[in-house]
Amino acid sequence: MKTTDILNLLGGLALFLYGMQMMSNGLEAAAGKKMQKILERLTCNRFVGVLVGAGITALIQSSSATTVMVVGFVNSGMMTLQQAVWIIMGANIGTTITGQLVALDIGALAPLIAFVGVAIAMFVKKKQVQYWAHIVAGLGILFIGMNLMSDSMMPLRDSPAFANVVANFSNPLVGILVGAGFTALIQSSSASVGILQALANSGIVALPTAVYVLFGQNIGTCITAVLAAIGTSRSAKRTTVIHLMFNIIGTCIFTIVCMTTPLTAIVASWTPTNPAGQIANMHTLFNIVTTILLLPFGTQLAAVATKILPERASEKEEGFHLKYINAIPEIRSKDSQVGSTAIALHNISGELSRMAGMVTKNIQESFDSVQGGTAKYLESVSQREEYVDFLNKEISSYISSIMSQEENMSDAAAISAYYKICGNLERISDHAMNICEYSKRLDDEKLSFSDMAVVEIESMKKACLEAMDSFKHMEPLSQEALTQVSDLEEKIDNMTDTYRENQLSRMKVKECSHETSILYSEMLTDFERIGDHALNIGEALASM
Repeated sequence: MKTTDILNLLGGLALFLYGMQMMSNGLEAAAGKKMQKILERLTCNRFVGVLVGAGITALIQSSSATTVMVVGFVNSGMMTLQQAVWIIMGANIGTTITGQLVALDIGALAPLIAFVGVAIAMFVKKKQVQYWAHIVAGLGILFIGMNLMSDSMMPLRDSPAFANVVANFSNPLVGILVGAGFTALIQSSSASVGILQALANSGIVALPTAVYVLFGQNIGTCITAVLAAIGTSRSAKRTTVIHLMFNIIGTCIFTIVCMTTPLTAIVASWTPTNPAGQIANMHTLFNIVTTILLLPFGTQLAAVATKILPERASEKEEGFHLKYINAIPEIRSKDSQVGSTAIALHNISGELSRMAGMVTKNIQESFDSVQGGTAKYLESVSQREEYVDFLNKEISSYISSIMSQEENMSDAAAISAYYKICGNLERISDHAMNICEYSKRLDDEKLSFSDMAVVEIESMKKACLEAMDSFKHMEPLSQEALTQVSDLEEKIDNMTDTYRENQLSRMKVKECSHETSILYSEMLTDFERIGDHALNIGEALASM
């Protein structure tokens, strides 16, 4: 194999991977959010879950991407482990579409397909059309890369050394390990199967030799999900265990079948003149049959995964979750048990207290970040802000479900007040996030506030924390307590005006830079808004 052949092989692989990435990115841009919503909502029924997983994976052309998405949903509490089983099974079927596309004998049209896609992307300005143009261009580039790889591998047919290496693939254990290792390395079963198809098209490997490598590739693709599960909840980690179990069980079954029956010859006979098609068909057959066999045992797979990773005492605290509201039905009927409203109000109060605690922590760390001019708290504040957004969505949804059914005027007023509080807490967290993001610019651009500004920032922090402390327990406020909150909000307004004047004075004597002046002005706006939302919360609690 000459140097030019090696370069062509590397170039072909680069084009193949880039084409696949273009297709994936285009499809995600065109319908990414819709895919997530479908995954969230249509997974209660196992058959629908499998179809949804297969369909979405066929679109984004990556079972790894779908599985990683599912790991994220399980980690956040938006999807149960049981629902994840069906999606994973479907994802393994959907990922075979890339191999089937590669098996299509349209290599001669590949340059034309790529040209049409690029031309549309360049000359049509509409974003949605451009997304689909990227898909078309990616498909053409993928085929060009495939052809380039196949041509560059032709000389290997006459290499005795390479023939000896390939001969070892017929050993099931060696083939499976090679397939799993290579796929884990490049983190894409679609790409590794495509390379195997290129070897087959070049006449270097036949299906009986390649079949065990193919099975191993299905195991290797799990590495992406395993990496994505690092640092997630136990339930999310169990999702990757299920993914591994599915492919390992399928590999064991098909390895035994291929060793004891003429299955390989039968699949090869379907497309005798298309080696790439033979591999694609075996890949599809592997995943469809494994799914059919394991579909009735999805609950058992989840149970085994739970035994492998048993529940820990702290497990319920991991991931985004509702701590109190889950303890009662989400929608109550009119003939519900006596005292259910009191239970509902108590649980909503508990969730809002948790939410207020997170918001308070965000305020503390955001001001600390700005004072220190470092973004070290940015990640923790950002994660907590996502949690607050999750709580706001879930609590608001729950309150909406019971609000229309409550006939007691007093309880209805309390429920309505909690709804307002939830929204205002979320807005305070947004402003805290804004303040923390200023620290990143300070850190990146090596900016710093004047000593006087740092003192003023400390006063802002204390005022905000004092306001949050007024309703940390989410209990109804007396008129006297409301007056204190109102006085504090007025104090924050006065502080804002004073600090703006002080900032102008510092600017006149050039004690601060133009960049820090802009940041400080924006921070004062966030500070004032926090005071406004705190007063809204106080008034809502007083109305109860």
